[in-house]
Amino acid sequence: MLRSRRPAPAARQDTLCARYAQVRAASLALAEPLTAQDCQVQSMPDASPTKWHLAHVTWFFETFVLERFEAGFVPFDPSFRALFNSYYLAVGEPSPRPQRGLILRPTLAQVKAYRAHVDEHMARLLAERGGDAELAALVTLGLHHEQQHQELMLTDIKHALSSNPGRAPYARHWPVVRVQPEPSRWIGHAGGLIEHGHDPARDGDFCFDNETPRHRAWLDPFEIASRPLSNGEFLDFIEDGGYTRPELWLSLGWDWVRAGARSAPLYWRREGACWINHTLQGSVEIDPHTPVCHLSYFEADACARWAGARLPTEVEWELAARAVADPRSGNFADRGAFHPLPQPGAAGAVPLQMFGDVWEWTASAYLSYPRFAAWPGAVGEYNGKFMCNQFVLRGGSCATPAGHVRASYRNFFPPEAQWQFSGLRLARDA
Repeated sequence: MLRSRRPAPAARQDTLCARYAQVRAASLALAEPLTAQDCQVQSMPDASPTKWHLAHVTWFFETFVLERFEAGFVPFDPSFRALFNSYYLAVGEPSPRPQRGLILRPTLAQVKAYRAHVDEHMARLLAERGGDAELAALVTLGLHHEQQHQELMLTDIKHALSSNPGRAPYARHWPVVRVQPEPSRWIGHAGGLIEHGHDPARDGDFCFDNETPRHRAWLDPFEIASRPLSNGEFLDFIEDGGYTRPELWLSLGWDWVRAGARSAPLYWRREGACWINHTLQGSVEIDPHTPVCHLSYFEADACARWAGARLPTEVEWELAARAVADPRSGNFADRGAFHPLPQPGAAGAVPLQMFGDVWEWTASAYLSYPRFAAWPGAVGEYNGKFMCNQFVLRGGSCATPAGHVRASYRNFFPPEAQWQFSGLRLARDA
């Protein structure tokens, strides 16, 4: 895809210009409720300041698009090439990730000026050369990259706000209405030899390189839960001594529990007889009927074992997700809830909440598919070099932009990561 130089149709060029403007505006809208001080803070090494996110996604377009395609290109500020590089070693040595919160200059206002400068040059370039298919492919990649950082803006600021006295809210519109619980049920699959991976006919033209190539995979018969595990079900795990029973945990997971004296998911705290949850809407009492989130892989795996089940493999998850008619219909960031919502109705033959609400841990290590080939050039560092010591999550979350994920989309994090909206769905052998 990235090697093609065939001209794109004019209609597609106009659509790309509009799409570029929409995605770039969405990033600024997510930062709008925050003060300049909010946008500066980095609360842990795995997170990044909002200001850095706004600058880095702009750096992507300047470095990989303008520098390559714009005649007479001049950088906005040569120091930004290293300052806002994340991990692309092919274009230079990045500044240290744990020190992003120490970048006091440029200011937030200067970063916004940087964005405006790059957007002006990108608009001109797309108007002049947007029909170039290779240019269009890189811009499309950049837009999906920015959407990933829009999700990180929400997860990172949630952690930062939770670390401050008062745990200030990001938004002030609590959308959750208590509902009657719907029992989870098992949905069976016969298994067999299936096709796995990105399918342009069903998933759309765009995908990341780690979703390819489409290949055959064998599945034994299995069953998968009709919905994600709920807060109430995870409370049962806690009350049954889940965090004190080493037989439920992987060895590394048990070490992780003891090293951090962990006894509940991230953002949960006990106040008297109540469990309270810090959310992007502020502190609220935990609703037992919404999907549990902010679990590490270790917690998800231990809870599944406690329940007499297991986590699905990513092949099983993707096959089950293919039954969902429209992946865009879930609870995504565009809805403004910024929190998992209750099950939308009674479960039938199609599993519920496969897309949106919470990323779902799978049992699959993040590895390449057979005959995988990374993209050429520096953008080839995007995914392939992280295929070690990570696990795959599927489905998107309430912080993911709508339309960004598909059934073949592969997210990945190390097993101890909790700050993403990560939950689980049970599976078992049939």
